[in-house]
Amino acid sequence: MLLYEEAWPRMPGAESPQDCPCVRPTPEPDLPPGFMEEEHNSEEKENAPCERSLTAASRDGGGQMPAAPLAQGKVERGKVYSRDGVLGYLEMLEAQAHELGLKQEEKEQQEKKLDRLKARVQELRARRDELRAKVELQEKKLLDKEGVVTDPARPSAQTVLKWKVKSIKAMLQVFYLTGISGKLTKQGVCFCISTAYEGTYLDSYYVDLLIKPVVKIQRHSVPVFIPLEQIAKKYLQTDIRRFLSVLADHLNAYVGRRHQADQLEEHFSDRIDGTLQRNSLCNLLVFNYTVSTNSKTFPFNVKLLYGDLCCSLPTEAIISCTPGTLPLLAEMAAAHSNTFRHMALHKAFDLLINAEESQG
Repeated sequence: MLLYEEAWPRMPGAESPQDCPCVRPTPEPDLPPGFMEEEHNSEEKENAPCERSLTAASRDGGGQMPAAPLAQGKVERGKVYSRDGVLGYLEMLEAQAHELGLKQEEKEQQEKKLDRLKARVQELRARRDELRAKVELQEKKLLDKEGVVTDPARPSAQTVLKWKVKSIKAMLQVFYLTGISGKLTKQGVCFCISTAYEGTYLDSYYVDLLIKPVVKIQRHSVPVFIPLEQIAKKYLQTDIRRFLSVLADHLNAYVGRRHQADQLEEHFSDRIDGTLQRNSLCNLLVFNYTVSTNSKTFPFNVKLLYGDLCCSLPTEAIISCTPGTLPLLAEMAAAHSNTFRHMALHKAFDLLINAEESQG
């Protein structure tokens, strides 16, 4: 409730409402104790923003109250902070702190593990040096016991070690040049046999072996006409290295014979009568060709037999000519047979043609 002094501002030199005879104070009603104080406090709280705005306006000298501060005061009075938003933000901070703590702990554990490993490395190096010194001492004692004088120019242990490493690398290179390589699998090992003939890479074949409980062939890409089962039965359970070596010999001989036949058909088709006949294993080749001498042409029939399946050269070369021909042709056929048995097929045929042309 506003009193007269608060409702009517007093001008300087003016009388108070109590002194004015025309104004009578309104008697205050009977109210419970403390009511006026509570109402006064509530009014002060409500009017506080307005009084601040009035004070700011009076300081500006305008004497008028701007509308923006009043509206701002209403907004400030209606502003409410969300309790859930604050709690969510605190939970986020707590989660971040927990994550950083875990990362820090993991980092500390890794550093401790690294320190332990470094210490272990130092320990092993020291142990290695100790054993090396003992070995050198034992060798020296053994030489002294046998009465052998140590050569001052004897290479050091480091030099010997380097030489051994170099020798092992060279041996592995030789093993790779044989065309056999292997790769471990979950159940065993897979071998790759690369074939070639006279420096020309041809085909690769794979053999996948199971190691446990017994060594056996799981799958392979070896041609069916290669006697893989017989080779495995003879060597697989006792000597895998021998098994791979024999299998590689068979495969290289087969692709070598096939390659020679392909080269003959490709480069000398015009000198061959008909087509070259061969079986799948290429251990039997039959073809015809002609020989010209004294302005005459004589047909020759060739039959090459490869009795050794691990060899790319024929074990037997049968050359026949037309019955009733001259003895000179029989001698020529024998010479051709000897050439075919000791040279690659396409190279032997090229040599025979060149010899015939030179004689003509």
